[in-house]
Amino acid sequence: MKKKKQTRQQVKKEDKPVTLGDRLNNDLMSQLKAKQKELKEVEEKQKQEQKELEAKKRREEQRQREKNMSFEELLEKSDMNWEKYK
Repeated sequence: MKKKKQTRQQVKKEDKPVTLGDRLNNDLMSQLKAKQKELKEVEEKQKQEQKELEAKKRREEQRQREKNMSFEELLEKSDMNWEKYK
C-alpha cells in the first residue's frame, strides 16, 4: 500500500508538462535566444529608420506647403495685428 502511494506521488511530481526548453540542449537554447535578441534589434532598427523617414517626409511636405502659400494665407498665419498698420 505504501509503495502505491509513493509511486503515485512520484508520478504526480513527474506529471508536469515537458517544455521545449527541457527537450533541447543548453547550447541550442542559447543559440536560439541569441538569434531572437538579434532579430528584435533588427526590428527595432527598422522601426526607428521608418520613423525617421516619415518625420523627414512630413517636414518636406510642410516646407512645400509653406512655400506654396498665398499672400492671404501668410497674413492669416502671421501673429502680428495688421490692422494697427492700416
